[in-house]
Amino acid sequence: MTMQDKARELLVQERQHQEHVQETMRNRAAEEENLIEQTHEQARELLIQERLHDDHLHEAMLSRASEQIS
Repeated sequence: MTMQDKARELLVQERQHQEHVQETMRNRAAEEENLIEQTHEQARELLIQERLHDDHLHEAMLSRASEQIS
């Protein structure tokens, strides 16, 4: 194998390695983005549940107060 062939082979290997690194980084970024989206969705759901619970407590307190007044 000539020096030029060896140099070409090393360049191809380096390019393949860089492409692999970039693909891995893209995959990790996509996974992280999905995880962030899931976390936001869970947070929204928890806020809705908390709001519904607070509304229920408020209604229960109003109902009890109304019963005590009557």
